[in-house]
Amino acid sequence: MVTRISQKKATKVQKELPNMWYDPVSRIGICEREPEPSPHGLIVIAAAGTSDIPVAEEAAVTAETLGNKVERLYDVGVAGLHRLLGHLDVIMRARVVVVVAGMEGALPSVIGGLVACPVIAVPASVGYGANFGGLSALLTMLNACSGNISVVNIDNGFCGGYISSLINHIGD
Repeated sequence: MVTRISQKKATKVQKELPNMWYDPVSRIGICEREPEPSPHGLIVIAAAGTSDIPVAEEAAVTAETLGNKVERLYDVGVAGLHRLLGHLDVIMRARVVVVVAGMEGALPSVIGGLVACPVIAVPASVGYGANFGGLSALLTMLNACSGNISVVNIDNGFCGGYISSLINHIGD
């Protein structure tokens, strides 16, 4: 697996490794995947806004590549909380939830208060206003009061997907 690879570089690599699959949204190249997702556990990837999708896809593709069943919930941020609440059945089945949010970074706290599983918060650098390149979301997430929330670095969807896979495979 190669992360943060541009389309141009992926095209060059594919000349040498023609079996490499490339996803332009997550910017991940993969030569080999786990054959079947683990029958145990579900990883939910939740993105607050549509601009958070590339980082969320990095987490989702990473988790899938490592042999996990993944469900995506996109555009379910606090500004449209009804969209998140419409997926409570999915969120409650999760063994781990990866939450990607820019702007104020409040979504991990909301989800952390709803579920009884680990929540991996991934601050995103996108957003308008006083986002400061993801710093405002990072600080909000670090100050979350839910005990089940862990925070990775800004835009680090790979880490969110990797750690969620480790958690999901405990006991396999």
